[in-house]
Amino acid sequence: MQRWIRAAAGCALISSLAACVVTETTHTAPPPPPRPNPHELALERYGQVNSRIDNLGHRIDNRVNQGYYPPPVGAGLHHRLDVIRQEARDMAVQHDGGLSGEEQRVLNQELDGAAHSIGG
Repeated sequence: MQRWIRAAAGCALISSLAACVVTETTHTAPPPPPRPNPHELALERYGQVNSRIDNLGHRIDNRVNQGYYPPPVGAGLHHRLDVIRQEARDMAVQHDGGLSGEEQRVLNQELDGAAHSIGG
């Protein structure tokens, strides 16, 4: 009987020690987000420039319709935007339909000048 009690106590001791063992989990950082494809970035830049040209074209139309300047002035401003759009197309042809960061910067500088001419 004493052996049985010692065996039961030993099993209880071993099982309590086993319950105390902590399994170490390793926390790994989530993988970094995938880097955007350079071609996709170039296409996005081209789209941003075209969107800005479209917005400026709408501003010209609104200002002509509101009488801020006559239609011939509006036509001249539209021509300026058309020239910038053609420059963007010519640049995009060299990059499979997109723009480099430097090209976008140059086009945005031209668009800044056009926006200043259009007014608020």
